Amino acid sequence: MLYLRQLTYHPPASPRAILRDISLELAPQQLGLIYGPSGSGKSTLLEIMAGFAQPTVGAIQWRQQDLDPEALRQLAGLVFQFPERHFCGHTLLEELRLGHPELARNEIEQALQAVGLEQLSLKTSPQDLSGGQQRRLALAVQLIRKPYLLLLDEPTAGLDWSMRRQIIGLLKQLKQHWTLLVVSHDAEELAELADRCWQLDHGNLTPVPQTSLSSAAG
Repeated sequence: MLYLRQLTYHPPASPRAILRDISLELAPQQLGLIYGPSGSGKSTLLEIMAGFAQPTVGAIQWRQQDLDPEALRQLAGLVFQFPERHFCGHTLLEELRLGHPELARNEIEQALQAVGLEQLSLKTSPQDLSGGQQRRLALAVQLIRKPYLLLLDEPTAGLDWSMRRQIIGLLKQLKQHWTLLVVSHDAEELAELADRCWQLDHGNLTPVPQTSLSSAAG
């Protein structure tokens, strides 16, 4: 079980706290959805949960144990909003082996199969993929790390209708094996997958009851 307990983030350079007293819990193999407008603190929350920033106050727990940023970097895998901007490899093989030079070929093939890219040549450049394929590749990069928690920042942003539906279908498959926390400015298309839902606005997190997801999404 994932717990956030009274998390506050107030960097010294900011006149006010970016996140205030955030608490939530998410069970294994559930998909949690946090939605809210741009600037509400969604991406900052994911960066803290991925271990890239440290909260000012509060705790993040996994299986009742407090996690520091280093432990969070091992536990969680973060897929950025536009992951194609972060690709460094010249080929799929290079991209997937970054930081994992000893990775076996079958492990690479399993990761690509998990995201529906097994038909592609490993010599393909990540920059030659479609937008939807690039999002899938970014997920494969994280799956290779074998995280317990997948964090996704606006996974359907900038994609056309068809590609968005494909990504939503992929998330539905992934939550059979992983715990997922997704942030989005629009709850409508992802609400159907969510087991838990929260609204984040001006750094304040409010639970949205399961029965209210449809109306909240609309």
